[in-house]
Amino acid sequence: MFSCGKKQSSEQSIGTDELEFDVQNLPKKSTLNSGATAVVETWAEFKDLDIAVDGLYTVENNEELILLIDEFMDKQNALAFSNYPEILDKPQVKSRQKVIKTYILKVRATIEYRKDPMEPTIEMVNAFNGLRNQFNVMVNYKLDTKMILDE
Repeated sequence: MFSCGKKQSSEQSIGTDELEFDVQNLPKKSTLNSGATAVVETWAEFKDLDIAVDGLYTVENNEELILLIDEFMDKQNALAFSNYPEILDKPQVKSRQKVIKTYILKVRATIEYRKDPMEPTIEMVNAFNGLRNQFNVMVNYKLDTKMILDE
């Protein structure tokens, strides 16, 4: 007789309109040094993703976050297939970009399952900051590998 009743889920979920998303808890975007800024200045696909990340700090509700995550996915895909600047066309940079894609998908899944998206969104911003920091490292990296390989 008890098995015929509807089971209640013990997991906490959020409704479409209920978003406890506090942009104040998001990490700040890391800054690019002047060399990295000059390199990415002409890289339109990265600039588009960078602008989309800026939009994350203005999200006010769940619908805006869903639209923004879809935009992130589009911008990230465009970046993946773009022509990287020569100095940044390295596996270290491309792997960081794949990490960003992973966290974008994690945020999207969290939203689809109506869970709190705050933690995966913080991870996504940290992954984006990791990409920006990698740009700084690549631009400042002045070690001549030809000297090492010749000996």
